[in-house]
Amino acid sequence: MTARKKAVGRKKTAAKKPTPRKTAKKRPARKAAAPAAKRKKAPRKIYFFGDGRAEGGAEMRETLGGKGANLAEMTRLGVPVPSGFTISTGVCGEYNDAGGQLPADVQRDALAAMAKVERVMGRKFGDVSNPLLVSVRSGARVSMPGMMDTVLNLGLNDETVRGLAAAATERFAYDSYRRFIQMYGDVVLEIPHERFESRLEDLKDDRGVDQDTELSASDWRSLIREYFEIVEDHTGRPFPQDPHEQLWGAVAAVFRSWDTERAIRYRQIEGIPESWGTAVNVQAMVFGNMGDDCATGVAFTRDPSTGDKNFYGEYLKNAQGEDVVAGIRTPQPINKSSRKDDSMELPTLEDEMPRAYRELVRIYKRLEKHYRDMQDIEFTIQAGKLWMLQTRNGKRTAAAAIKIAVDMAKERLISRDEAICRVPPHSLEQLLHPTLDPEAPRDIIATGLPASPGAAVGSIVFSADEAEAAAKKGERVVLVRVETSPDDIHGMHAAEGILTARGGMTSHAAVVARGMGKCCVAGCGALRIDYDAGTMTINGKTYHAGETITLEGSAGVVIKGAVPTITPELGGAFGELMRWADKRRTVKVRTNADTPGDAQVARDFGAEGIGLCRTEHMFFEPNRVLAVREMILADGPTSRQRALDKLLPMQRGDFEGIFEAMDGLPVTVRLLDPPLHEFLPHGDDDLTQVAESLGIGVAALRAKVEEVKEFNPMLGHRGCRLGITFPEIYAMQVRAVVEAACTVAGRGIRVIPEIMLPLISHVGELRRLRALVEDEVQAVLSQHPGAKVKPSIGTMIEVPRAALTADQIAEHADFFSFGTNDLTQTGYALSRDDAGKFLPAYIESGILEDDPFVSVDEDGIGRLMQIGTEAGRSVRPGLKVGICGEHGGDPKSIRFCVALGFDYVSCSPFRVPVARLAAAQAAIELAAQKKGRA
Repeated sequence: MTARKKAVGRKKTAAKKPTPRKTAKKRPARKAAAPAAKRKKAPRKIYFFGDGRAEGGAEMRETLGGKGANLAEMTRLGVPVPSGFTISTGVCGEYNDAGGQLPADVQRDALAAMAKVERVMGRKFGDVSNPLLVSVRSGARVSMPGMMDTVLNLGLNDETVRGLAAAATERFAYDSYRRFIQMYGDVVLEIPHERFESRLEDLKDDRGVDQDTELSASDWRSLIREYFEIVEDHTGRPFPQDPHEQLWGAVAAVFRSWDTERAIRYRQIEGIPESWGTAVNVQAMVFGNMGDDCATGVAFTRDPSTGDKNFYGEYLKNAQGEDVVAGIRTPQPINKSSRKDDSMELPTLEDEMPRAYRELVRIYKRLEKHYRDMQDIEFTIQAGKLWMLQTRNGKRTAAAAIKIAVDMAKERLISRDEAICRVPPHSLEQLLHPTLDPEAPRDIIATGLPASPGAAVGSIVFSADEAEAAAKKGERVVLVRVETSPDDIHGMHAAEGILTARGGMTSHAAVVARGMGKCCVAGCGALRIDYDAGTMTINGKTYHAGETITLEGSAGVVIKGAVPTITPELGGAFGELMRWADKRRTVKVRTNADTPGDAQVARDFGAEGIGLCRTEHMFFEPNRVLAVREMILADGPTSRQRALDKLLPMQRGDFEGIFEAMDGLPVTVRLLDPPLHEFLPHGDDDLTQVAESLGIGVAALRAKVEEVKEFNPMLGHRGCRLGITFPEIYAMQVRAVVEAACTVAGRGIRVIPEIMLPLISHVGELRRLRALVEDEVQAVLSQHPGAKVKPSIGTMIEVPRAALTADQIAEHADFFSFGTNDLTQTGYALSRDDAGKFLPAYIESGILEDDPFVSVDEDGIGRLMQIGTEAGRSVRPGLKVGICGEHGGDPKSIRFCVALGFDYVSCSPFRVPVARLAAAQAAIELAAQKKGRA
């Protein structure tokens, strides 16, 4: 082996820890369809754009993907866009169905479109003296930043590089060529990126330079020869010199990238259907790296972190697009409002290229007005001329999304209904969780860029896999990387926050973190990472994996140890958007709360009552569980009543606090529901304590515990069955509810108690237990004459039989509340606790679209809900119907409940704003559908 070949494979200690490229699995080809009797005209697969003309537009996002649709739209608007063509999303499916083969008609039509591009740009693809170079990029119908692949400078080879050098400079031409080989080798030939990068780092070390721009044309030629050796060593073939072979290889690689692990993970996280596929955009190259009158940059028409109406972005002179997001060089701000602490002294684009900047401002204002949303734009300046490479609706934080939506409504760019629908409901959770306590001491150890706001406290991990594994164990971690790549997506999703040594405000880490609502500090220049040792060093101090750090994304600081947090105050644009949403929604939003504290939090977030108060949660407190165990294991009614007498004042006190917190709002109290085995003693100490309390021996108690145990407790002696067999238990709970209501009402507080009987499957159960409840209510009220308390009595619909016989059950119920957790378990005949072992495979294979415990299965469980609602209201018009399972906070499930005509949804306290917004969006959407049908 030659010395050079040895150098190709040697490891560079300062280089990024290699991450194996995970490629897509090839799909088997489908059988060819039988020929149709009469052939229809084949749909167009290639769409040209250029010179002010385009064969598509923004309305064709499903066919052209987001990028292709917007390139066509900008072209039609007269915005300067390099000419190109888009291969439709449908071809992605054809490519996969054909086992990874591009259809012949696609290749034919693409070459015809390439000829049009050549005429517009005045250059020829593959021509030796005047070569047209192209980029090949992905473009799904929704933005998936960094998840799929791109190849730039395609068309270069040993001959065309000389033509490019003659037209520009030799250094520029060979710099472009090495970039192309490196990118094509990584994306198409699947050679680990680190093999190329380590050789580049070695070359810079050998020349004693820090920046790529300091290397000469001869340096690039030398590096290219070594790159060729890497390619041949890895593939066994020379680097392809035929531009057409390069083109088809790159197009195929982009289609393959739709099924890479990182893209699949991103789609799962964002709920993007696998069937959509990606388009491919082939576009003439324009160059930001030809000299000092060239630049490339990324900008946002409003601040993506705060939502402020400031044009915001970064650029680099004499660079290509990937240099801005890769963090190899420190980007410069495009204007003064884009300056951050570490860029205060850097010149702006406004200063350095005022003419191009003024045109960029004119174009961004036009694009934002046209699209009526904040835009994320990419641009290149070549020899002083501005070219727009992309526009798309920009990723933004939840706080920014709210402010932008409200501001645009006030600016009359969009309506209030559109503003409500612009904010993803789940994103509100970013605003509802704690931030750092400003009064708490903090030991700031480093400063970077405030790439994504919020706070994160966790243990240091250095790889995405470690972050994911730790999160599955319930551990909170901070992912620390030199820079993130799309392969880190799963770790970024799992981590509390992300810290990177490189990268700017538009780096991969920053953009993805903002989209996910994760705290991120990027471009921390003082950070040095040794992946092999599992350490990071800041200003001479070493920190090891597992040590705790805190990130404050809004300030861009790294803090040693854990800093206390506080719950943020919500107001301003958030409050205004919520007020608009509340006027549009047609269902009430309640909360699931078992303590006065949770009830108050939920009320502060806008809850309009409690839809589920689980009384069993009150029983698990250490000072109560002994009395509960005595009740369960008692020999008969007398001993059981003694235990219940101990529990009565405790339960009454709980309800008093909750009724006070929910003054004037309904409170639905579910009587004891879980199987009794959950309360039983197991350890020797617990058995001894209970035995002493009951006055029996440990052996006798152990035997009683065995008697109570069940083979299938979730379908056993629980819920209303407890009330049937041990009526004194439910009687005690009803007494506690009503006595608490009378006491609190006596203080001038309006109390609206609702008593809910769980796990009813037969009308006979409800008939009998309703009589028990009514008797106990009357007994208490007789002791509190004049008390203005009138509890309503209803039931949960959580087993299929109850839904199917809801007309009978409704005759004895004042309200229905669908318990969709158990309804899903019983309807599917699967355990929620065990389903995690196999449900992911069902979703991955396409058997299920969603986890039925996350979003209501509308076809099955939803059908039971529809039957139950319609049957109940057929005998009791106006029957109040709600949902209190975990689905009550899921936007997709909320939409379904709104469509069924539910009166309320109920969810956990921190999801109340999510539910309020989701309910408003559902009402707006359904009203629009109804209007469209009219």
